[in-house]
Amino acid sequence: MTEQTDTLPALHLPDVRLRVPTHEDAVVWHRLFDDPEVMEFFGGSSAELSMYEELTARQRRHDAERGYCLWTLLDAADEPIGFTGAQPWPRDWGPTGEIEIGWRLTRTAWGKGYATAAALATVERVRAAGVPSVVAIVDTGNERSIAVARRLGMELAETFTTPPRIRGDEASRRVAGCFRLAL
Repeated sequence: MTEQTDTLPALHLPDVRLRVPTHEDAVVWHRLFDDPEVMEFFGGSSAELSMYEELTARQRRHDAERGYCLWTLLDAADEPIGFTGAQPWPRDWGPTGEIEIGWRLTRTAWGKGYATAAALATVERVRAAGVPSVVAIVDTGNERSIAVARRLGMELAETFTTPPRIRGDEASRRVAGCFRLAL
């Protein structure tokens, strides 16, 4: 995708393709994200394969029911490099009832424009599905993802303090910005 939107200056972005995740993508996502740097803002450690199996199954259901999901992100060579897409906010804190867009890429794909290209494609797809607005919940320390949200034209609307990652571990709470975009 190399189109520009009205809110963005001309960007030279790589070509990307989004596809509904397959059952096999659970193993791919598990491998791509098995990196402490990739998982820094998602608990710091790799998730179990079973979590990705459940996540990819849920995304296939979302796509069938809603017309959007967290899609597998493919580069120009059709190699998986992560995921991007949209889903209903899945937690009981934060912007409940809203549609969240998000992205997670393998570290070797960072800094090349893939997240921005994929996020722009996501915005177009959810707009076409009739979604009126989206949010992106980004850890306030995640400068790379904040930059992607800003390139989309998203604005910081509020912040949330996350629940502890481990019960009783108050030090594991994080501050997350809620960026919003009307479609």
